[in-house]
Amino acid sequence: MSDISGRCLCGALTWSSSGPILWSALCHCEDCRRAASSDYVSWFGVLRSTVSWSGPRKFYRSSPKVMRSFCGQCGAPASFESEIFPDETHLYAATLDKPNLYRPTAHFFWSEHLPWVTVRDDLPKHQKGLQHAAQSGKDLLK
Repeated sequence: MSDISGRCLCGALTWSSSGPILWSALCHCEDCRRAASSDYVSWFGVLRSTVSWSGPRKFYRSSPKVMRSFCGQCGAPASFESEIFPDETHLYAATLDKPNLYRPTAHFFWSEHLPWVTVRDDLPKHQKGLQHAAQSGKDLLK
């Protein structure tokens, strides 16, 4: 039995991971918002080698280095994988079977947050995201 698991809206696509959660954050970038049809997305990362999938998973290349997956039955978004982080899979916290496992530690792409989104937390608000930071030699998670 794995430590972390989740599913799509209809339950046809499931995932499990032995973890651990490597990082967790709220992303406000336009691509993530549009992919999820949401104000922002709650993400967390795990080692790709620890994730197992079951069900009708389909893929969409949303940019040259990014592959997103979704349920082939209900269309619910499932994951984000980037060539910049070849060893990681980024999963939607909203898919977790046990949502209490998720605790965000930062906001990414605050520069793109929607004008009606107001937050009252004290989490760091980074103007860009993990991919940009990694390409610039920065680490937003420390």
